[in-house]
Amino acid sequence: MNPMFYFLLALTAVLAATANAGPVVDIDGDIIFHGSYYVIPVIRGPEGGGLTLTTRNGNQCPLFIGQERSEVERGIPVKFSNWRSRVGFVPESENLNIKMDIEPTFCAQSTYWWVTTAPSPWRSAFIAVGPKPEAGGEDSSRSFFQIKKTEAKLNAYKFVFCRDGNDCIDVGKNEEGGVRGLVLGSRPPFATPFEVVFVKATGSETSSKTMSII
Repeated sequence: MNPMFYFLLALTAVLAATANAGPVVDIDGDIIFHGSYYVIPVIRGPEGGGLTLTTRNGNQCPLFIGQERSEVERGIPVKFSNWRSRVGFVPESENLNIKMDIEPTFCAQSTYWWVTTAPSPWRSAFIAVGPKPEAGGEDSSRSFFQIKKTEAKLNAYKFVFCRDGNDCIDVGKNEEGGVRGLVLGSRPPFATPFEVVFVKATGSETSSKTMSII
């Protein structure tokens, strides 16, 4: 059969898979293919700095996704992985895993994002870190997030969590017990929106990150 037929068939499959999944871009408008990126609030100043890892309620473990209080602190960069479409870039509006780009040295856990169980019906579920998700593993759906565009600013995004691919909930932030961190939901008074831009991290910056910052 004509080789062109197979080429067109493959091209059609790629276009179909990416019809609703444009590439995520960084603050400079460059497409994100791989590497580490700082997650920085769109609005600088009182909104705080980048993401970090933090504890809650005086317990050393588990660790949660927190936010630096100072706008000059970029925190810990993240990496994206495990999206289903076979595109080389990080796609919008598609389930993927997010990992804090730092080597774990305690708590015996990796640093992939996971949605925890809400402490009570009237409180938000926190975003914690946990083991690398296993395909088809128990509760692995709690480790998949999506990146969606916002209208706040050019090249600005938000994270969302879509249970079973539907009923998406924005990832927001709140402050509880003196700890500022990421939660499910973005509606006051329980949480506020968390709209961000991505800033590329250099290799030397990521190699210097250790858990000792906690």
